[in-house]
Amino acid sequence: MRNCIAHRTDDDIRQPLRQHLENVALIASEFAKAFGAGDLAYVIGLAHDLGKYSEAFQERINGANIQVDHSTAGAQCLYSVNNNLLGLIAAYCIAGHHSGLPDGGSSQDDSDDSTLHGRLKKVVEDYSEFENEVALAILTEPLLSIDDAFDYAFFVRMMFSTLVDADWLDTEQFFNGGISRTRGSGSTISELNAKLSKGIAKYLNPSQDTSELNLLRTDLLRDCVYAAENEQGLFTLTAPTGSGKTLSSLAFSLAHADRYNLRRVIYVVPYNTIIEQNAGVFEEYLGLENVLQHHSNVNYDSEENDGTSNSCKRYSVENWDYPVIVTSSVQFFESLFASRSSKCRKLHNIVGSVIVFDEAQMIPQPLLRPCIAAIQELVRNYGCSAVLATATQASLDKYFNQIESCEIARAPEALHEAFRRTILTPIKEKLSNENLAGRLRQYEQVLCVVNTRKYAQEVFALLEGQDVFHLSTTMYAKHRARVLAEVKQRLRAGEPCRVVSTSMIEAGVDIDFPIVFREIAGLDSVVQAAGRCNREGKHEASVSKVFVFSSSEHEPPKSMRTAIGAFEQVAKRYSDLASPEAVMAYFDQLFYDKGDDALDAKEVLKRIERGGRSGNYPFRQIAEEVKIIDGNMRSVFVLFEEQEYEEYLRKGKRSRALFREIGKYEVSLYQHEIQRLLDVGAIEMLDSEVLLLDKQYYHDRFGVELSAQTRKNLII
Repeated sequence: MRNCIAHRTDDDIRQPLRQHLENVALIASEFAKAFGAGDLAYVIGLAHDLGKYSEAFQERINGANIQVDHSTAGAQCLYSVNNNLLGLIAAYCIAGHHSGLPDGGSSQDDSDDSTLHGRLKKVVEDYSEFENEVALAILTEPLLSIDDAFDYAFFVRMMFSTLVDADWLDTEQFFNGGISRTRGSGSTISELNAKLSKGIAKYLNPSQDTSELNLLRTDLLRDCVYAAENEQGLFTLTAPTGSGKTLSSLAFSLAHADRYNLRRVIYVVPYNTIIEQNAGVFEEYLGLENVLQHHSNVNYDSEENDGTSNSCKRYSVENWDYPVIVTSSVQFFESLFASRSSKCRKLHNIVGSVIVFDEAQMIPQPLLRPCIAAIQELVRNYGCSAVLATATQASLDKYFNQIESCEIARAPEALHEAFRRTILTPIKEKLSNENLAGRLRQYEQVLCVVNTRKYAQEVFALLEGQDVFHLSTTMYAKHRARVLAEVKQRLRAGEPCRVVSTSMIEAGVDIDFPIVFREIAGLDSVVQAAGRCNREGKHEASVSKVFVFSSSEHEPPKSMRTAIGAFEQVAKRYSDLASPEAVMAYFDQLFYDKGDDALDAKEVLKRIERGGRSGNYPFRQIAEEVKIIDGNMRSVFVLFEEQEYEEYLRKGKRSRALFREIGKYEVSLYQHEIQRLLDVGAIEMLDSEVLLLDKQYYHDRFGVELSAQTRKNLII
């Protein structure tokens, strides 16, 4: 019998194949025990690399220049012995553990197809020598309430996650000299809960001279701490801007996790700006070493593995082995529907968590029903509690058709009234660009939020002076940060400050204007803009106006027209457009107008349902379709301030760490915008990944020029 090996280092240290299979089986089994599938994961782990027993693979690992498919053999083996749905689940995991979960296909596929059924017919190298070292047990049913096709497909992803993470961890340890890389942190959930409890004690026991608003914040904090004793499930937290929702929801999450021995807290946030803001609050109370940020603006890759918290985080972003995680909606939801092994590694570590969805009403509506189905599945079958935290409750209950929600705040209506800062005031006549600019000139400090970047540039161009500022995603992140810092300084000093912005300013930007103009949009967006008006309560609500207007020169984007129609319907029925009743009526109207099909625009649920109990799920197709960010956009890089990075790119250097660094100088543009800039020679295409913008086409006040009217009014 040959001594078959799984891995070999450059200096010829070898890992026995049997040892690798047993290690992976044990690790995967431990992961899957958290959701009642440990025995099944063990067998899948044992079988995942059976193809490495072939003579061809052993020749390859010992230096032969040949390609060998080692993933298909184990899939065929378990499916042939267990010719049922469990066998198919195991086959998905094993066949995809390197290349990603395949589409199921159908029994009509032939051996040349890349689908699972095609792979199951493929002729593979003889791997029968495994029988001398490995004994495979019959697959056993998991202890879950799996009732329909969505449950099965979700379960496949979870099992896949346990396998690929176990495989990567054991392989990593072998190549790291037998030493496991440090992940997680030194603090347990109980320790973190105690730490936070100590930090918030001063708020729970306020002094006698505390303001009325601070007393209301204390009441909300107490509500969250008390609600943590409730049984696990789905919760809502409806609390207005300024009520301390971020800290209060953290208090609930840690206390609830401690009460029910849950493993971690995951905070899911729609915008990176909010992520950094919320993470800052968490780090203040829990310590930098206990909070992991995972989004496109953070980079741990450059840190050395020196045992510090940052080096731990460098590896923890791979599989979320950390007590408190703050991540983006993009990262969270795209991972739940991913097929690539690198994106699925983390999924099993979501099990047994408290998951807070901040600004839950901003779950992308074309994917609303699949996202809600995933949240519901995590609560029903994977030991999670979920919190939908909003300032404007989004009428989502009817889509959670298998579980009921529990509101954490005892009196959300009273909170709304107490924290009322503004009055929403519709303007009946449509405004031209010049008319709008004229109205903005009447105020020394004013914010104007419009729906498109082109419109923002046009209005900005009509306003003159150094006290006028522009904010949009036509500016790279570092540029926007500089402008925001100057705007905040002017507002604090009481100096003139007029800002024209897109909706990027509406969430997560801690800024306070006495007057706001908001182009008509969905009511949820208008209320978000209102959160930038009289934010600190320095003025009476009656004089802190949010003017809602329509443009006579710009049609709203098609994607917004249904939301605007719902806003207009509600505006006819409610005088207080920001009231909880009006907001609930708006979402009811919006979801009615859109219809259920528009809330699953990619037909994710229908395509999974077609697979049914036969298990033929289009995993790869769905992963390509579930994109939270518009897939019609591409990045250009503005690197004239960072010549070193530009030189790296010109010399052909490409790495994840480099792209994270230059992400601060990235602007996302639609394809037609990029084509126009290519046509005039404004963009240099180094390769398919890297497009560099010429310096003369980037204005130091508004970024990439999109409008001929802007060019007419401002000399670049």
